[in-house]
Amino acid sequence: MTNIKTLLATLVLLSWVSVAKAQNTRIDDLMTKAHNIGLFNGNVLVVQKGKTVYESSFGYADGAKTRKLDKNFLFNIGSIGKEFNGVAIMMLKEQGKLSLDDKVSKYLPELPAWAAKISIKNLLQYTSGLPDVKWQTIKSDADIMNDMKQLTALNSEPGTNYHYNNSNVFLQRRIVEKISGMGFNKFVEQNILLPCRMTASEVDPDMGKANVAVSFNNDRVQSPRQFAYVMTGWTSVTARDLYQWNQCLHGFKIISEPSVLEILQPFAPNKQSSLGGGKIENGEIITHEHHGSSADFEALMYSDLTKDISVILLTNNMNFKVFDLKDAILNILDHKPYVVPKKSLLTVLRKSLDTQTIEETLVQYNDLKKTQSEVISFEEPELNGIGYFLLGKKRFADAVKVFELNVRLFPESANAYDSLAEGYYNAGNKALALQNYKKSLSLDPKNNGAKEMIEKIEKGN
Repeated sequence: MTNIKTLLATLVLLSWVSVAKAQNTRIDDLMTKAHNIGLFNGNVLVVQKGKTVYESSFGYADGAKTRKLDKNFLFNIGSIGKEFNGVAIMMLKEQGKLSLDDKVSKYLPELPAWAAKISIKNLLQYTSGLPDVKWQTIKSDADIMNDMKQLTALNSEPGTNYHYNNSNVFLQRRIVEKISGMGFNKFVEQNILLPCRMTASEVDPDMGKANVAVSFNNDRVQSPRQFAYVMTGWTSVTARDLYQWNQCLHGFKIISEPSVLEILQPFAPNKQSSLGGGKIENGEIITHEHHGSSADFEALMYSDLTKDISVILLTNNMNFKVFDLKDAILNILDHKPYVVPKKSLLTVLRKSLDTQTIEETLVQYNDLKKTQSEVISFEEPELNGIGYFLLGKKRFADAVKVFELNVRLFPESANAYDSLAEGYYNAGNKALALQNYKKSLSLDPKNNGAKEMIEKIEKGN
């Protein structure tokens, strides 16, 4: 009987090893093809049930190809680094040192009168009403604080509207400093990185260090500014350390489960929370996903807590394909077919968007569609991405033209109409914004964001 049990256990183990090896091979095939066609330069880590399914590095740590990447390189993770200030706030809350209902003025009395209206919760949910500071002229944290002191009015009443910007992040970090009595960087190092065993990670690392990746564009030109915003407190990590953070957070090792749930919950559907985004059912976290970008860095951290799967993708050559690669990896783990992503349309047209009129760029778009559809993606989200790129640059009229084309090409897409409505709203045409939000809602009755915007516009906002 013992021999039979041993044999069965051996067969199960061999079967698991065989499946794991097949998954590793398929993921490697996916990532190698993506790298060879110029879609991924960076590090990838896939862990399932505590076992490393796949870990590898592709390409170089710099545009000049002087340093090959390996698993020990640090990457700027952009907005994922905002998780550390959100968690820091919740740590102080659990210690009884603050309440999320406290007003900013309680800790930063040097700010103008508007600080007495904004709660810490507003900062965490990006509903403070704070506008962006003058990032083009900012050179230091002191400059940011001086801009804040000169701000006379908010864009909206706190708690009423969502506006994702780093003004909220900056004040979170200053509040952590004021309460803890130590610099934000030191607080993160001592209270988050050390207890979570993120031994390689650094806050605001020296970009000249041998193990720090620098970002570059598809012409292999190094980004002139390696951090998109001149603001301190950005943590750079290895893929393995980001997984450690994932485990620390979801294991509730430094803040409790209710605290994690509170800062994972967004202000409204499809909006960013302090932890990015995720799916919560019956008070339990099902998935957690956070994307970050800065200069030409891009990072994606994804966890499926029900299947105990984590996928980490870090790149210093942004090509807007980390979500597609993550989806392909998940399909492989689920024994499903997968597709190697195509080049992002935004990546191909990004330079043209800055140097040509939108009409000239759309002519180029049509030419590329006729000649390069096998290697470039022309799906509905691709044009959407270009529209939002233009929105981010406040080129509202140009964004509307792109969104209008997307609607003509994909007339059954609720998302396309929703984006067109957002474009019109930003351009000041609320009548057409309302019309298109209603069209989006008719195509997708579950589009709660459209419902909220319809109500907002009909109320005259």
